Amino acid sequence: MVWTGTWVSDRLGIELAGDDELRGLLGLALRRNPKRAHLLVSGVLGKHVPQHPSVVHDHGVGLGRRVRALLGADAAARAVVLGYAETATALGHAVADGLESAPYLHSTRRPVASVPSAGGFEESHSHATSHLLLPEDPAFFDRGGETDRGPLVLVDDEFSTGNTVLNTLRDLHGRHPRDHYVIVALVDMRAPGDAGRLAAFAEETGARIDVVAHARGTVRVPEDVLARGLRLVEEQDSRTAGTPAHRRPAAPPTRLELGWPAGLPDGGRHGFTPDHRARLREALPAMASRIIDGLGGPEQAGRLLVLGFEELMYAPLVLARALEETGLDVRFSTTTRSPVLAVDDPGYAIRTRLTFPAHDDPADGPGERYAYNVAGGGFDTVLAVVDSAADTPALHAPDGLLARLGTAAPRVALAVVPAHTPAPRTSDWQEPTVLPAPLRGPDFSSYEPDDVGWLLQDLSAVRLEAPVEEREEAVQRGGAHYAESLPVEYQPTAEYQELYREALAGSAGRIARAVGTVTELVLAERSPRPVLVSLARAGTPVGVLMRRWARHRHGRELPHYAVSIVRGRGIDANALRWLAAHHDPADVVFVDGWTGKGAITRELADALAEFPGFDPEIAVLADPGSCVRTHGTREDFLIPSACLNSTVSGLISRTVLRADLVGPHDYHGAKFYRELAGTDVSRAFVAAVEARFDEVTDAVDQQVKESASADRAPTWEGWAAVERISEEQGIHDVNLVKPGVGETTRVLLRRVPWKILARRGADADLAHIRLLAEQRGVPVEERDDLPYTCVGLIHPRYTRGATGADGKAVGSA
Repeated sequence: MVWTGTWVSDRLGIELAGDDELRGLLGLALRRNPKRAHLLVSGVLGKHVPQHPSVVHDHGVGLGRRVRALLGADAAARAVVLGYAETATALGHAVADGLESAPYLHSTRRPVASVPSAGGFEESHSHATSHLLLPEDPAFFDRGGETDRGPLVLVDDEFSTGNTVLNTLRDLHGRHPRDHYVIVALVDMRAPGDAGRLAAFAEETGARIDVVAHARGTVRVPEDVLARGLRLVEEQDSRTAGTPAHRRPAAPPTRLELGWPAGLPDGGRHGFTPDHRARLREALPAMASRIIDGLGGPEQAGRLLVLGFEELMYAPLVLARALEETGLDVRFSTTTRSPVLAVDDPGYAIRTRLTFPAHDDPADGPGERYAYNVAGGGFDTVLAVVDSAADTPALHAPDGLLARLGTAAPRVALAVVPAHTPAPRTSDWQEPTVLPAPLRGPDFSSYEPDDVGWLLQDLSAVRLEAPVEEREEAVQRGGAHYAESLPVEYQPTAEYQELYREALAGSAGRIARAVGTVTELVLAERSPRPVLVSLARAGTPVGVLMRRWARHRHGRELPHYAVSIVRGRGIDANALRWLAAHHDPADVVFVDGWTGKGAITRELADALAEFPGFDPEIAVLADPGSCVRTHGTREDFLIPSACLNSTVSGLISRTVLRADLVGPHDYHGAKFYRELAGTDVSRAFVAAVEARFDEVTDAVDQQVKESASADRAPTWEGWAAVERISEEQGIHDVNLVKPGVGETTRVLLRRVPWKILARRGADADLAHIRLLAEQRGVPVEERDDLPYTCVGLIHPRYTRGATGADGKAVGSA
């Protein structure tokens, strides 16, 4: 029999090495993913490859029995089991079946507004990274009591790098510490270095960690496999492009009534107890009989595929096993969101692919979903099993899943399991509104998808830009708010771009040191499992760099989101609701680039008074205004990301809040300037700073050590200085005084500047300021008494054609 990994192995040199049964459990396929070219395709998981349901279930039950023997009866009776969405939801259920008395929960990507999150973590190699833990019982992870918690059994289909498991352990050990963890997988494919990181965590926490797997091995991957894999996928796609798929007329699906027991959860998304398990076992024979009757008997059913739906794997699996036990010829598999190349070759694990639109909007949003190895499988009947939340018009659409199944089998049937939704437990401000998932690159922003999730709505198609002079006049006359429109994006001259490159080359090491310092302080003082939330957009490059530092230095994958805050209007309340539904608010650390006079610091503190649980203190790269405790430095130096607009911030505009565009249940808006890709330096900026991480490690450690004993309490020196300058200059409005290099740059790029105050001798950080001022005809006044490197002043009485104190036209560029 041909191994189903031969096709990939021969072309890319990917090899499996390990136990004799490894090739019997795994095949290989290719996927379009910039982080991992190959996919290990399990033949016994019931996800991509249709398999006898008894084989699928027995593999999980067998692992559960091994865990029970490892723990002993007393510890097994106190254990709880956690499985991973989407591929291991049924496997985790089956492991819990083998343990017999353990309750079960699986992570989910379907948010439920009525259920507060009990944790969350990132799956770094996945195309859909964020996992939620939404137990109906808030004490789920404290079985046995807070002082005597039983073992936690974590179940995944494969244990590869260990990153996902480590992210989970760090999150849950910080919330519900215990002394024993068991990691369960069908295959353990860790490299020796990955195994060492798990051992280091065990030593760090004092917890025992065991690993139970059916087989062990490693994947040998050539260094250039990512690039060659993507080229191979593109070649195969081009060969099949335009080739008409074999289709047969789609017969109308038959809807079958299961008689699902009232009140019985559809699975472990919100918890599944031993009592639930017993009720389901008792009801299965009757449900199997109804299915057979609905299909017209065993002969009419023929060769049957029971097709589950993404996370909903266990209910279809046990239904399929009950049908198998009656003597039917049954296979089981499920749909998936994972895009995989299909190649019709016996040495390749994914022979065929059906593509259809997502039909589970709260969890998935728009996009394609897939069913593999269904077409060409020789099935007479396909029974699709979904929950009621996924029984949407998209499921029944002409291009939906049911119609696509009708092209692969003569007969299609549908059974719907009632989706279990727990009763609301939200606080007053957490309205039970399902909010969209974060936007990610490359669809929104030029950053890597896992660098940042934008809790914004895409307004790219809306014309929002207005000339700077018109915006300034409208804002100062009170006819508009600055967040209701956008300035025209500044396109830097060749001379200015060269200044930016010189500034980055000269300051990358200083930025790296500040990034390392602020990240280490956050990890040490703010939360053991921080969730970075940058204030879009100036804070977002800093949040990306902090996330990169945590991964580079500690192997930590910190979640990072970007939200909007608008002076005078507050923070995006819907973004906070989404964060509270997916993470513990106490873990949220707000991130910004720098402080000026501290206006946004005060704005955030005032806004969060209505949202209990969030810490209002911002962590910033530079705090020249002495407004926060958590900072990388208090020097007012040039952070090159301040020199540019969207082209150093993922091609994202400043955020927009306008009543006709942003409704009560919408995020604030922003634009993605795809057309500026040719001048984008967002990734290059991050890479230039990240390249300096290793050389500043010792300096960071020393600075963090000194910071631990230093008095870092805010003095608000910057605010006092701004008030003094406002009076001296006759402005009488602190909002028109913008202190610091970053804020002065913004004045020159986005506002109508009046004059620039510059500290004498600070030339190294002022070259771009002087160039911009020269281009816009703005005077630069040298001062000896500035606490900042520079201060930008906006004219307090701006109208087009007005003149400043020097007689020049205000606002002329």
